[in-house]
Formats: sequence, C-alpha cells, structure tokens
Amino acid sequence: MKKFKIACVLIFAAVGVAGLFTGKGVVPSASSFSAGPPAGFSGAPDENDCTACHVGPSQSGQFAILDAPATYVPGQTYQLRIRHTNTDTTRKRWGFQMTALAGQSPAGTFSNLATSTQVITESGRSYAEQTQNGSFAGQSGGAQWTVNWIAPSTPMGVVKFYAAGNQANNDGTSEGDQIYTTSATSQGPTPTPTPTPTPTPTPTSRTAFDFDGDQKADLSIFRPNGAVSEWWWLKSSSGGNAALQFGANTDRLVPVDFTGDGKTDVAFWRPSTGEWFVLRSEDFSFFAFPFGANGDVPVPADFDGDGKADAAVFRESSLTWFISRSTGGTDIIGFGATGDKSVVGDYDGDGKADIAIYRPGGANGAEWWVRRSSTGVVFAVQFGNITDKAVIGDYTGDGKADIAFWRPSNGNWFILRSEDFSFFAFPFGASTDIPVPGDYDGDGKIDAAVFRPSNSTWFANKSGGGTLIQQFGITGDVPLPNAFVR
Repeated sequence: MKKFKIACVLIFAAVGVAGLFTGKGVVPSASSFSAGPPAGFSGAPDENDCTACHVGPSQSGQFAILDAPATYVPGQTYQLRIRHTNTDTTRKRWGFQMTALAGQSPAGTFSNLATSTQVITESGRSYAEQTQNGSFAGQSGGAQWTVNWIAPSTPMGVVKFYAAGNQANNDGTSEGDQIYTTSATSQGPTPTPTPTPTPTPTPTSRTAFDFDGDQKADLSIFRPNGAVSEWWWLKSSSGGNAALQFGANTDRLVPVDFTGDGKTDVAFWRPSTGEWFVLRSEDFSFFAFPFGANGDVPVPADFDGDGKADAAVFRESSLTWFISRSTGGTDIIGFGATGDKSVVGDYDGDGKADIAIYRPGGANGAEWWVRRSSTGVVFAVQFGNITDKAVIGDYTGDGKADIAFWRPSNGNWFILRSEDFSFFAFPFGASTDIPVPGDYDGDGKIDAAVFRPSNSTWFANKSGGGTLIQQFGITGDVPLPNAFVR
C-alpha cells in the first residue's frame, strides 16, 4: 500500500523517542504516513520538524497558525486554524503538527472538531495533527484544519504555539516536499491589584443589549445574510458604529453577558446542532459548546447569581428546563404547559433569574406563572390576552422584573408594578412596529421602545424624559432588543 510522507513517523527502535530530543537532532532514514507523525515534530525549540526526513525544492507557499488569542483566559476554549496555501500545482498533499508551550512546559491541551484532525500526547505535551483523511490527497492550492485549544487552568505566562507543516508532492517518497515551520504567541492574563470588595453585580443592575458597557441599551441589529450574517450596533457611549460577522441566518440570537464583564456578548444558538457560540466582548475571541437539542428554545440568564448568564433551554416537547450553571452543575426542572412561552426574569429581586412562562391562551385570558428562585414558591396572575406580546423588564426601577405586555392592535403598553401589582398603561408605537424594550437612558428603568421596519427607525420613550428617534438599520434587519420578546 502506498505510503505518504507528511512527516517522519517510523523511528528505529535502537534510537527510540529520546533521539528526537537531542541537540544533534539525530534521526535515521525513515518512511512516513499520511495518518500523522509521532509526537516531537512540531518545530518547538527542543524538537525536530519534518525536515528530519523530508527534503525538497525551495519554498513557494505559506503556512500559518491563525486565531490564536492575543491574551488567553485560564480554562477557556479557543478555536485555532492551521492553514497551508500554495499556488504550485505540484503540491498534492498536506500535513501539520502543532503543540503549545510556556517556556519548555506543556501549556493547555488540544481537542478535535472534525475527523481531519487528531490529538496525541507524549511526555505530557499535547499535539494536534492531521489524520489520513485530513491529508487531503490530490488537493491543490492549500488546506486548512480547525482545532480547539483549551488554555491551562492556571496562568502560565506567555504561551507559544509551534507548528511544522508539509506541502508534499504525493509521490510516495521523502523527496520533493516543501517543509515549513511557524509560531504564534498568546499573552497570559495580566495580574491586577485586589480591588476593594464591592457587591457582586446582578442582572438587575446591568443593562441588557449594552455592548459598550455604559449601562445604556444600544440600538443594535442582526442582518441575516446566509452563512455570513452581520451584527451592527450604535455605541451609546460614543455614537460610533461597530459591526462584525458571526453566525448564519438560521441561528437563534442570544445576546447576553456570558463573561460577567458588564457588556453584552454577541452570541447565537444553532438549533440544528444545539451548540452555543459566544464572542467575548473583552477581546472578540469566541468559544463554543453544545447544550440543548433541535426543537428547544434558548433561554440564557443568570440563574445562579454570579453575574454571568448561564446557557439554558426550555424543551417545549417535555415542558422541561435545562440550565447549565456557570458556577457548575446542571439543573433539570419541569415547569409549564403546552403552548407556554418562556419569560425568564428576576421577579423577586434576589439577583437570580426565575423560571417563568407566559400562557397566552389561558382559560380567562393570558396567564403568567413564575417560580421564585428565592423560595421555590410559584405565583400566577392573569394579565393580557392571546394576541399580546410579553415585554417583561424592570420598568419601575425597584430591582424586580415587572410583568408587562405590548398590544399590537393599538400600540398600548401595560405594566403590572412588582411593588403592589397595580398597573398602568400608555400608548407608544403602531401595529406594524416591533417592540424593543430596553434602558436607553441609563436610569435603571426599562423604557418602552419600538423599531419601525418600514423605515428602520427606532423610537424610545425614555423614562428619564424625552423621546429618542433614530434611524439605524436597513430593510430586513432584525432588532436585537426583540430577541427575548415572546
């Protein structure tokens, strides 16, 4: 069977693995495999690379490690890309090996995202490399692999990624190959002085859809555009725009503060796979993880009160809530009835989100059922009818979510005060508008607001006084502050 030579893999037993790490770099003649090299050929300072076995013409391509975080957070997962490019059509097979070190010490571990890569461990070091399928036999122009790197659980200072790659001619010998080495660096977290103890911020003291951290909701939209959809927001702190590409038009929008830095993170949940994708507001690196299944409704919120939103889903088929707490562990709770809609919020003001549902088709009108996290006691009220839209939030500024709805037929808002369960109502908006409640003036109270799709104009009735009128967006845009309106 024809053997491919991405990197040296058969080492004479008499020499052994130790020979790979000598200063002389002594490696005897060997054949090689497309299934990936043994450990120790990443080009790290005390390791060989593919030139130990392979020789070839002058280099004409490029080899790079992409997306290494500028600064890593201990324990976080980062997605890295390793990429070959070469316009030389004689390059017909591709391979790589990569490791991560802090000085001479192993730093973090790798995990696979596809069958084109594999992970091996040797002497405590974790190596990512291609598989036989991932050598892309016969493919010209280049190749790319994606792997996860899990940062070390504790800070290790500067981490350097080392990789060696082979752009081979696929002729079954160790000659005629082009060997490359590359590296990338990630800084360790900067130690900060211990601050004066302050109360832990809670969801009620933070503003939803606040992408710049100034305690004001930002005008923000999602622009569906196939697999390269866009996020845009208008910074209330400076008036400048920000934009990026993240997600597809079939994804569910879940912008909340997953990292606890006081800023909303760009994030989506993919129904087809049940995966969450979060773009950190700190450095715009991202992490992903699975939680939930197709058919679930994503309901992220801070259920454990640590200042970070938890991934959570409401499974309507079984009326079950699944909550992945950022402090550890998973809660599984049955709550609700067929046809219910999730309306999570902190209704009792204890700094933790409460499981809650809105039942539009109640026997005598719309019903609201809330399971208080502070006591586990359930309370229920009737408020609204089947055509209303649930727009819960803290409209009165007492630190508790108020039960509220918007009536599309006449544009009226109805608020049930959490203080005494009295209510008030007022008109704001038209029947074709989209409700987008948020604290647009930063006074700690949710403002009634609407987005008008016909001309992409925002109208906010600021509780601090005055009306905000601002055009932002284009036809087809989806306003983010409507993401959790039911």
